[in-house]
Amino acid sequence: MHEPVLLNEAIEALAIDPQGAYLDGTFGRGGHSRAILERLGPEGRLIALDRDPQAEHAAQEIRDARFSFVRAPFSALSQTLGSQMLRGMLFDLGVSSPQLDDPSRGFSFRADGPLDMRMDPTQGESAAQWLARAEEQQIREAIRDYGEERFAKQIAAAIVATRRSEPLLRTRQLADLVAKAVRTREPGQDPATRTFQALRIHVNRELEEVSLMLPQAAAHLAPGARLALISFHSLEDRIVKRFMQANARPEVPRGLPLREAEMPQPALRLVARAQRASEQETRRNPRARSAILRVAERTAGPLTDIRIEPGARWRN
Repeated sequence: MHEPVLLNEAIEALAIDPQGAYLDGTFGRGGHSRAILERLGPEGRLIALDRDPQAEHAAQEIRDARFSFVRAPFSALSQTLGSQMLRGMLFDLGVSSPQLDDPSRGFSFRADGPLDMRMDPTQGESAAQWLARAEEQQIREAIRDYGEERFAKQIAAAIVATRRSEPLLRTRQLADLVAKAVRTREPGQDPATRTFQALRIHVNRELEEVSLMLPQAAAHLAPGARLALISFHSLEDRIVKRFMQANARPEVPRGLPLREAEMPQPALRLVARAQRASEQETRRNPRARSAILRVAERTAGPLTDIRIEPGARWRN
């Protein structure tokens, strides 16, 4: 079972209005959705979003008239919501425990399975298909930029050399190949960790999806509504952090002298500091160790036209 990370903190951060309309943007297995529904009154509503067919199947177990599920990626958020304005949104980014623990999904190097890694197996290329056609430089850049792997050059070369004699189709194949190419690794970390993370992010366009989602999410929040996001690795968190910070500053034309009282209202107000899982939670659920919760509140101010570019530029 998937144990939602920072569950209580995230739900409290939403400051739920029992009669309000909310979005759980990453349904997974419904842990956050069930907690939100418990706080809603008879007139409240919850929309859940996920692109994973297994999440859609799990959502059918929630038989509640206040609840609806839409299978869609982050980038289709505005299309999904139409003209609706919500009182809050929660996104638990990254991969879920059921996805990692199911060998048939190909996310994990700990068990052998097909080298797939797609959050929606009905859309796009699998990791195996991409590795079979990509140029060595493309593979190197993806592993370096998305996995922050210092042995990306050696791993990419080994992948290209191996595929000349046999196709890379299984997770164990790739994990064994990476183990031979990586000379040293941090204590307690498998040599394949960063490579698998990088390929998963690339195959699912995870950073692009987050970048496209953020301005859409803010645009569908009513004044006073909350946006809560839980990130699990630095690349996602930097995109979230910079978007929130940029929209929490008033946009003032350069060179225009204004008193503090004359400053335009920014689009967002940052709510408290970023939160991490407690020591007690990380002992119970080690996957919570890297989680960071950031929260912002929508104001009546205009959104900043910030271009959130995913990828290598966010590494520093």
